[in-house]
Amino acid sequence: QVQLVESGGGLVQAGASLRVSCAASGRAFSTYTMGWFRQAPGKEREFVAAFKWHGRTYYGESVKGRFTISRDDAENTVYLQMNSLKPDDTAVYFCAASKDFSDRYSSVRDYDYWGQGTQVTVSS
Repeated sequence: QVQLVESGGGLVQAGASLRVSCAASGRAFSTYTMGWFRQAPGKEREFVAAFKWHGRTYYGESVKGRFTISRDDAENTVYLQMNSLKPDDTAVYFCAASKDFSDRYSSVRDYDYWGQGTQVTVSS
């Protein structure tokens, strides 16, 4: 069993940067694919970024070039660095972990464990 706890959300102005973190409990963290999703009010949960167990990273189209996912396996932590934030980035950001060794990474169904989410609000 894996427990995920996000932190680092907050209120920022458009153009600012913010880093959110996700601390994971449990063993074998380095073997998990870690992902970030976000959900705005009235919208479906949207894929943001993934760091696969084999080291490759993937991003949603709306955040490419602005967001960077990274992980520290020694600290069981995954990060999402968000630059050039826009009001459209406002959402609850969720961390997720997958035990799957397949190539899937962008659907909520690909993940086994979820955090409680952290709110990110970008004002114009």
